[in-house]
Amino acid sequence: QVQLVESGGGSVQFGGSLRLSCAASGFNFSSRKMAWARQVPGKGLEGVAVIDSTGGSAFYTTFVQGRFIISRDNAKNALYLEMNGLEPEDTAVYKCGNFDLGWGQGTQVTVSS
Repeated sequence: QVQLVESGGGSVQFGGSLRLSCAASGFNFSSRKMAWARQVPGKGLEGVAVIDSTGGSAFYTTFVQGRFIISRDNAKNALYLEMNGLEPEDTAVYKCGNFDLGWGQGTQVTVSS
């Protein structure tokens, strides 16, 4: 059974930082490309960043390029998202997973101006 549990969200001010974590289980984590996506009420899931199975390459949506860093620790079955320079527009529920495995419940990130 695939389980994806996000943590690390919270409320920060404009320009602040947060580090999100995702604990994965129930599948061969080290063989899967993984991603972070975000969702705001009334809108669909928006991709934020994706990382290949080894952690050797990553891609980011334009809106977070240069501010967010995705990483993974295959020994711990863990995925991370370091978020810097947060803006109110980054306010959303952040979820880890991918379109094959599905997504976790998410962790709320709120950025105030």
